[in-house]
Amino acid sequence: MSTSFETWRDRFERLRAHKAFELTVIAIIVVSALLIGAKTYEETTRFQQWLLAMDVAVTVFFLVEILIRMAAEKRLRDFFRKGWNVFDFLIVTASLIPLDDSEMVLLARLLRIFRVLRLVSMIPELRMLMGALIKSIPRMGYVVLLMFIIFYIYAALGSFLFAEVDEFLWGNISTAMLTLFRVATFEDWTDVMYATQELYAWSWVYYLSFIFLTAFIFLNMMIGIVLDVMQKESIQMEIESGEGEAAELHGLRHDVRQLRDQLDRMEAALVAGRGDIKVDRSDED
Repeated sequence: MSTSFETWRDRFERLRAHKAFELTVIAIIVVSALLIGAKTYEETTRFQQWLLAMDVAVTVFFLVEILIRMAAEKRLRDFFRKGWNVFDFLIVTASLIPLDDSEMVLLARLLRIFRVLRLVSMIPELRMLMGALIKSIPRMGYVVLLMFIIFYIYAALGSFLFAEVDEFLWGNISTAMLTLFRVATFEDWTDVMYATQELYAWSWVYYLSFIFLTAFIFLNMMIGIVLDVMQKESIQMEIESGEGEAAELHGLRHDVRQLRDQLDRMEAALVAGRGDIKVDRSDED
């Protein structure tokens, strides 16, 4: 029984690691994304039954795929030790909500949208990018806090100085901060500047200094943080890949040693049973 289980587990593990299997899963994820997009067009209502059948087929495929990946692990808890495996499991489980239930149809459709995110878990480079983004958030938080302070100071100045120019844009500090966000994103910011320059000719200093701080300095600080974390994540991924290859080589050596031990035992049994048989193994390593 144990040998049969190990045999099937090895087969599932080889299937999971096969490149064709990974490409098939990626292709099905893309098909799932296209199905979600197709349902947003009214022209596809006549193909509703076909789309529903394809959605069921995709859901079944994802269920079988996640079961294969779980069966390929030596211990089931090893599967749930990886965060991306837990994410895939939750997405696949949520996809089992039927679409024909009128009370759950909206929730089911929303959850099926997140199946597109499985592309991130399937492609190592995307996993690295997502990991870098998540790890960058705490460090970027301090930059965002500093940006908020600058926004608040400039918004207070703008509401005091330019309120009489345009009450809608500079009437209070909250609307002034929204106006500054518009300026920071370069959304017709020159129109805002020209309006205040009609009364305050020097107001260009206010806008240019604000843009220099937010659009150039703070943006580059965020980019630098993300690039630094991405570089560390890339190095870590290379290290883990090297460790994985080393572990695979160690496993192959272990299998060779076991095979050699079995051959030695077989030879000893043959020699003990038939003393006239002599095995010449002088050419073995």
